[in-house]
This record gives sequence, C-alpha cells and structure tokens, in this order.
Amino acid sequence: MVDGRLVVGDLRGQEIVRGDGWVCYTVVDADCSVVAEADGFLRTCAAGTDRTYAYVLVDHLRWLRFAGLDTGSVSLEDLRHYMAALGADYPGPFGLPWREGKRPYGHSALKTAAACLKGFYLRLGTLDVNPALAEALRVTRLPTRADRRRAMLGHVLHSMPANPLAPAERVRRHPKMLPEGARDLLLGAVSCARDRVVVTWLADGGFRIGELCGLRLVDLHLREQAECGQCWGPHVHICHREDNANRARAKTKTPWTWQDNAVSGGTVRRVSPAMIPPTSSTSPPSTPPRPLMACSWSACTAPRGASRGPRPRPAACCAGPQPVWRSAGWSRTLSGTASPPRCWTPHGATL
Repeated sequence: MVDGRLVVGDLRGQEIVRGDGWVCYTVVDADCSVVAEADGFLRTCAAGTDRTYAYVLVDHLRWLRFAGLDTGSVSLEDLRHYMAALGADYPGPFGLPWREGKRPYGHSALKTAAACLKGFYLRLGTLDVNPALAEALRVTRLPTRADRRRAMLGHVLHSMPANPLAPAERVRRHPKMLPEGARDLLLGAVSCARDRVVVTWLADGGFRIGELCGLRLVDLHLREQAECGQCWGPHVHICHREDNANRARAKTKTPWTWQDNAVSGGTVRRVSPAMIPPTSSTSPPSTPPRPLMACSWSACTAPRGASRGPRPRPAACCAGPQPVWRSAGWSRTLSGTASPPRCWTPHGATL
C-alpha cells in the first residue's frame, strides 16, 4: 500500500506484523521478493523510523530505475539531482521531472530523505558496495555554539558529521504558536467529547498526535502525589509502546517501567487544570479522575457509533486532525493552512 492505494507490479513498502505484535517494514520488488539492500538497512532502524525510511527508499529505488542507475553506480551528484527532483534547491538542471503532479517536499521532509539516503549508502559502503559514494558522504563541519553546549565535552570538539544532501538549516526566530483565538474557535466547532479532549490536550499539553493517541489510562496521573513519585502535581507519562491497538507510537523512546502498579519513567509532562475533568462524587478519594471518555482504555477514542461492537475502539493518529479539518474555514482565514502547528505552553513543558 502506497498513499492509500494498492501497488502491484512495482517496488512497494511492505508492513510485517510479527507474532509478538510488533510491526516492522521492508521493501519488496514487483515479484514479491525482498530487496535485500533496503531490508538490511531497515533492520538497523528503530521502530517508527523504519516505516518512514521504507517509503523514502521505495521512492528512491524507483527513481534509480527511472534514471537507469543502480546502487552500485550512483554518484553523489546523482543523489543531488534526486534531491532536487524532490524539491531541494539546486543551481542547474537535474534531469527529467520526477513526482509529476505532486507537491515538492518541504524542508523537514527533505531533511528526513537526506538522512535516510546517507545512512543507506553508508551501510552499503561497509558491505563494499559503492565505497566511493560512501566516502563522499562522510563529510564534516565545524561545531557551532549549540553543538558545544549539547556535547558532554563540547570544549574539545573539533568537527561534527554533516550531510551533503541535507538542505540548509532554517533559523526560526519564534516558536510555532496557534493564532490568537484559534482554540476558542476550534472548541466551538467540535461536536463531541472526543474532539474537545483532542483540542484541549493538544493545545495545553503540546502533545504530538502519536503521543496523544498512544496514551493509556495508566499513564494519566491526574492527581497530586501520584504513586510514581516523579512529580508532585498532576502529570502524564508519555511511553513508547509497539503494541497499541491503534498503532499509535510516541516518537521519543524514553525508558519507562511498570512497578508497584504504576507507570514510572517515560517523558513526564505537567497537565493544566482544563485537562483534568471533575472527579465523580461517587468515586473513592484514591480513584484517579479519568478523561472525558472514561469508557475507553485510551485517552483518545472513537465515538461509540463510529465502530461496530459494544465497545468503542481507540482512534488512530489520523483521527486527531479531523476536528481541525472540519473547521478548516477558520484556519485558512487565520493562518493560510488547515493544519495548525503544535502549541507549546508552560503546562506542556517537559520535566
């Protein structure tokens, strides 16, 4: 499946569901045989990264065939032509058009593609495939002040690895924020409790959509002095899991544990008072308050009528932006796009 359509007779990304519930990805050819070079590289990638890189490699391997090249003969200049075909700036012609009828990659997508290609060809270089290209990709740059501050012994740094395929860095002078009044307009446009939770938690908590849809009730310590002992006030533990029913996964993989019937570790974030619903008067004091959809194991679930069966199913990550798209009229008016960025507030600060 590529872009939601079935691909037959061409290279494609293949999802593999293992017996333990984990999901991994590979690249298969038109005859359903595994592309060994791509599969070996994807096996070295972390969960979540392998899915993104699989589809990047599918597009790149298709382009190689389109250009009459292969992994053993492609050069650094050819890779620059490919990045230009994706949308990167290039001072000159770069060959026949590629991805006709599709929008060019944005800055973030170009950085992802450049990182994937560099890692792919560096690994091939270790297997004695196109070592000249691997050597050309091993370039360095001078460390910046930010690099020295992040490093353990930053004062002794002399060089940092660089990627000759990556676009130039952009300096953002201000953090991404929602337009003024956008939250109130969104809350006025939603029609169910699930959508109100999505808008409130994304706005106040600064969650990624995978983090929000991957929350479980045991991750929500929405009271003071929780059993984990990691934060005095109400907070949330963002834990990376591979076995969520909705395939939602947190991007950050901070270690976490389950001990003493409580979640510890992960990424801990404080929550705002608006994110905590009132506790039922019939509940004992030790019962933690639940989100507005208390009937679900996840903090973000589909409405009861949206799925078959007596119990609702957890919403997938694609369900989170739906309240935004349903109110796309205001977003195009205020910001020119129907996909507003994440909103970081003091309540969403990471501890």
